[in-house]
Amino acid sequence: MIKKTIRDFINGLAFGITETVPGVSGGTIAVILGFYDELIGAVNNFARDYKKSLRFLVPLLAGAAAGILAFGSVANYLLNNHSFPTMTFFIGLIMGIIPIIYAKVKTPERMFNPKEAALVIFPVIILFVASNVKNSLGGAAGPAAAEDIGPALMLFIFFSGMLAAAALIIPGISGSFVLLLLGVYPIATDALSSVRVFFADIANAGLFVNICKALVPLAAGVIIGGLSMARIIGKLLRNYHKTVYLVILGLILGSVYALFNDPIVYQSGISLPIALTGIPAVAAGAAISYTLGKKRL
Repeated sequence: MIKKTIRDFINGLAFGITETVPGVSGGTIAVILGFYDELIGAVNNFARDYKKSLRFLVPLLAGAAAGILAFGSVANYLLNNHSFPTMTFFIGLIMGIIPIIYAKVKTPERMFNPKEAALVIFPVIILFVASNVKNSLGGAAGPAAAEDIGPALMLFIFFSGMLAAAALIIPGISGSFVLLLLGVYPIATDALSSVRVFFADIANAGLFVNICKALVPLAAGVIIGGLSMARIIGKLLRNYHKTVYLVILGLILGSVYALFNDPIVYQSGISLPIALTGIPAVAAGAAISYTLGKKRL
């Protein structure tokens, strides 16, 4: 029991850390680490056996919260100063799981039929279009000033959180990517950075209110969206397991393109020596995820 609790906390830590990196899917990490089906099941069976669900969800969510808070500033530093090797490492993590998912859904005696191929190709097209639309719009704007976060923007943040949570649960689509696309990611990261400032000046009630303006509607949206999407995916996994994983394969393939196409990969500058660091970074990420995924899937 204690061993599993520790493992669930560590899985949550990895889940939370990946959610601080734009474009990297926490759902993909859940697949790699082998707790994706358990996560969906725990949410869907909460009303039926809440004690069992809580034994899994409490350490997982505690680890995720710790990962987001602890790694948020580290992720900002790495992305601002070493974005290319950082992002190519995460891209490698995603690429390493592709052959495992492919082997999971491919019928040994034949290739995909047209319907199965369409289930893989369609998500690739969606992410291809979404990535290029985001880039054509210039990505997300800078963070809104706290005093500019009024009721209308708070409502928008709430619905953005719902969409991000849906993406967070689906492997291959990143919740932070959705927040970037909607322009909410800088608001969220600015508020998270302010949490540390608040703990250093805990009497600052104005700062606390400003943080809440951003994080409370975002958290509410994430919780509601996550619960709703988990129920939908749970039903699909029970009834259309192979179909779901074909779509997941397409989403993961599409996310590799979307990540390489994202300006954040190149924001700290690119040169030949820096570009060459991408090769071992991708290889290391792919080796880690393939090794972990092969054991658990």
